[in-house]
Amino acid sequence: MEFINIGTFGHVDHGKSTLTTALTGVRTDRHSEEIKRGITIRLGHAEFIIYEKDGKYYNTPVDGAKPIKGISIVDAPGHESLLAVAVSGIALLDGAIFVIAANEPCPQPQTREHLYMLNYLGMKNIVIVQTKVDTVSKEQALKNYQEIKEFVKGTVAENAPIIPISSTYKLNLEYLLEELVKIPQRSRSFRVKDLALAVRSFDVNRPGTDVQNMHGGVIGGAVLDGVFRVGDTIEISPGRYIEKLQNYKPIITKITSIHRENESLEVADRNSGLVAFGTALDPSITREDLLAGNIISKPGQLSQPIREIKAKIDLIPRHDINNPPLIIGENIIINSLSISTQAIVKNISKKVVTIILKKPITPIDDNFAIFRKLQNRWRFAGMGKII
Repeated sequence: MEFINIGTFGHVDHGKSTLTTALTGVRTDRHSEEIKRGITIRLGHAEFIIYEKDGKYYNTPVDGAKPIKGISIVDAPGHESLLAVAVSGIALLDGAIFVIAANEPCPQPQTREHLYMLNYLGMKNIVIVQTKVDTVSKEQALKNYQEIKEFVKGTVAENAPIIPISSTYKLNLEYLLEELVKIPQRSRSFRVKDLALAVRSFDVNRPGTDVQNMHGGVIGGAVLDGVFRVGDTIEISPGRYIEKLQNYKPIITKITSIHRENESLEVADRNSGLVAFGTALDPSITREDLLAGNIISKPGQLSQPIREIKAKIDLIPRHDINNPPLIIGENIIINSLSISTQAIVKNISKKVVTIILKKPITPIDDNFAIFRKLQNRWRFAGMGKII
């Protein structure tokens, strides 16, 4: 059975996490700070199976229904200060659910930012979900629908289906399932044979656990290419920061287990969805997402991490604010696959920009996203291509 990774995007508090819970039965904002603040801070995830019977689709088992597609949901934060976290999830995704609430005018600030990102990063498989329709009148819902249509005109989402949904009452979820079934796995090409992205990392041991009973560090992510098996030796790059070296050092370790939700696997590949790799690492290395953003491969396949890049830059024309050319000395954030890092513009010569990175990246994909401060807020500013 095919598994696909689907991201949820949209403005803060427009119902992305609530929709994910309606689909999967799992809260993706499971961390105490997220629940307290009511927003997703990290990339949350949950998964479910779509079942089909007599042309109808279900997100829970039904007598006589057959499982036809696995869906892993990556819940990206909508808050503007967490945009780089949101874009780090796009590297994993086959498609996107773009959430727009019916009870506010469209577009809201992060609705606009997320569409800029989806558009320039080439996310073509998009379903627009109009949430909170149970909180407004029919006239307001129709007015908001027209605002959405006007907003996405001329973008990758122009022809995306728009589905009105109440996550609270699970209204129209079956129509969303029907659209998700149509989304194929995204075709990708990378420089290495075996590739997974780490978007989370954990220490799963409870405080006070005896050393003899401790589990090794856990890395959560998805396989983009190749196969990873229990017992495989893996390389994690750029790895961890070594104070004595004043630099990052790749990590070599073994996979001791693979889990997908509550299911134990021997092998993980493109069809495994989001998985958790148990490793032989000291769990202090993986706690609190310390290895999030790393590349996972097999020893000998990866290039050395780099801290200086030369790139051609394509800044997007923004209709809401001015997005002028980069200047020497400007602080920016770049995102390459699942890693986000602060950076500074060192030099600009003709059309080539030299950028110094605070944290090194492992070159797998030449393309990267750029964020910069515009009108005192971090905003998606464009794309770069390493040369």
